[in-house]
Amino acid sequence: MKTRTASIKKGQIEEKSTREFWISGMVIALAIGACVAVYKHSSPLQSTVPVAATPADANQRTTSAPSTSASPAPKTPAPEMRQVAFGPTTPNTTSPPAKAPQGMAWIPGGEFSMGAQNPPDMDEVGMKATLDSRPVHRVYVDGFFMDKTDVTNAQFSAFVKATGYVTVAERMPRAEDYPGAPPENLVAGSVIFAPPDHPVPLNDYYQWWTYVPGANWRHPLGPKSSIVGKENYPVVHVSYEDALAYAKWAGKRLPTEAEWEFAARGGLAGKPYVWGDEFRPKGRWMANTHEGHFPDKDTGEDGFSGIAPVAKFPANNYGLFDMAGNVWQWTSDWYRPDYYQKLEADGVARNPQGPDSAYDPSEPGHSKKAQRGGSFLCTDQYCSRYIVGTRGKGDVDTGTNHLGFRCVMSLQRAETAQKAGESKPAQPLTAMK
Repeated sequence: MKTRTASIKKGQIEEKSTREFWISGMVIALAIGACVAVYKHSSPLQSTVPVAATPADANQRTTSAPSTSASPAPKTPAPEMRQVAFGPTTPNTTSPPAKAPQGMAWIPGGEFSMGAQNPPDMDEVGMKATLDSRPVHRVYVDGFFMDKTDVTNAQFSAFVKATGYVTVAERMPRAEDYPGAPPENLVAGSVIFAPPDHPVPLNDYYQWWTYVPGANWRHPLGPKSSIVGKENYPVVHVSYEDALAYAKWAGKRLPTEAEWEFAARGGLAGKPYVWGDEFRPKGRWMANTHEGHFPDKDTGEDGFSGIAPVAKFPANNYGLFDMAGNVWQWTSDWYRPDYYQKLEADGVARNPQGPDSAYDPSEPGHSKKAQRGGSFLCTDQYCSRYIVGTRGKGDVDTGTNHLGFRCVMSLQRAETAQKAGESKPAQPLTAMK
């Protein structure tokens, strides 16, 4: 699998006239979901899955990542098939706080079954990627506040204006991080989805992912694109480092995987979607996903071809928008495909914070964080990770035009901030440079 490191060291930067900007000759394969896999259907509350398995994914842009102890996964016996079932969600019954921070919703916390299952009667591909979301296991999380929407361009712009922050995609790669790389390849940029103009086999990510010099949060489709007039769209091309910096400035933090999934389920137990059992209840579109023929044609039947503004689809039962589709969302957990096995063995996990180190057997040594929710590129033809409980993964220094984030805040932090009179605007700025 090609990475940004390989692209910079060995690739050539050349002109692609049909797109009117410079791109890398060796593109980065970024995950929009998973490799194609056929799975067997199951009932809504029970599925047959391997106990241990390794998913396939293509979500990386690798430069020098923060140092972590990326120890390999322990040896496990060959996967055995068994039945797993979802238990009920038991939310905390304590009264919610009288006042939530601006733009945030109260998530009561409680005990629930965490993990993925096969949805009924659809999605013939993509489920192989959910094997890292098994076995289903019981988890308890404390109550917390969560942003109702993904962080928007307006909000991120306010952060940049206040701090002068420069995102990873806007920084020129350092020569010392890429020994032997030609100087002309050391260019700032990011990865965008660039669909071909004709159908292609789905076995080569390079056909629709492109590294674009000059692409970043201000220019999501390349240097000639802009976010002017798109203040209410999710900010994209944010690395984990960028998301963490914003969260700290806002007095918040990034959610754990357990917090994210509890919030996404909205109190529902064992449902394949954050809104229930059917992908389109009564024919209604519930999330921004890919319609048409992947990857060459998005018909926009759901109202949007590509990324959508936030909150254009129904909120879940906790008042959260876009917890499926539109853009992927960072979590604070390191990614390991074997992590759920450990959690299940320990009984009910209380406020799990993720594994101590990152490990991806497809790319050992890469520092990856878990991502959740899927994006506008998810489709039952190729990727089904709008299914709640499924997992994504990405190098910590990688941003794309289908990856964003939202923040959370503990009750204690919110109470302290309110007493101190702290306040950050939820929807600042109506115009940006």
